[in-house]
Amino acid sequence: MRLLILMIGLAFFAVGIVITIRANIGFAPWEVFHVGLANTTGLSIGLISIIVGLVLAVIVMFFRERLGLGTILNIVVIGLYIDLIFPHIPVAPNPIVGTLMMAAGLFIISIGTYFYIKSAFGAGPRDSLMIVLTRKTKLPIGICRSAIELLATISGWFLGGMVGFGTVMVVVTIGFCIQITFKIFKFDPTSIRHETLSDTYALLKGIFKKSDVPV
Repeated sequence: MRLLILMIGLAFFAVGIVITIRANIGFAPWEVFHVGLANTTGLSIGLISIIVGLVLAVIVMFFRERLGLGTILNIVVIGLYIDLIFPHIPVAPNPIVGTLMMAAGLFIISIGTYFYIKSAFGAGPRDSLMIVLTRKTKLPIGICRSAIELLATISGWFLGGMVGFGTVMVVVTIGFCIQITFKIFKFDPTSIRHETLSDTYALLKGIFKKSDVPV
């Protein structure tokens, strides 16, 4: 059941990301970077998302950040979903429709965040990087998050990713959208204890051992 909740969350994530890109008024910080890399390399946005996620996972593992099954599926599944969904969502014909699409995309991402955290299978690679940076620099988590997203935005912009009103809209409103979504679902993310890969392995090992016991 928890795995199903995780997969639903990742699907919402992917749909929301594609909608914010197709809004065509400026991408979210990480999408600026992903699209910029995709334009530069000729690879698909989904594949770039997977590659960047894998690189970040290796970096945070080097700093001994514990990853979960959700981290791995976050890296792979969202990228695959993005490539699958992308051709089926049209580009906004004008900025007004684009703004509405951006708002809808952010709330869909917020719903995905709810399901993803509720599954308790671990943080995504980008969130893990934020945690590592916070631990190493001793700076507030908000400053570390902003610094990472600013770097992603600037790098992606130099690579050809679109920065515009939508980018500002994401930075300013995403927290508000998540807060409203959590309030609607009456969800407290601080009450969740995330399961690491070693926890999942131990749980599966125990289940298999029990299944081997003769009746």
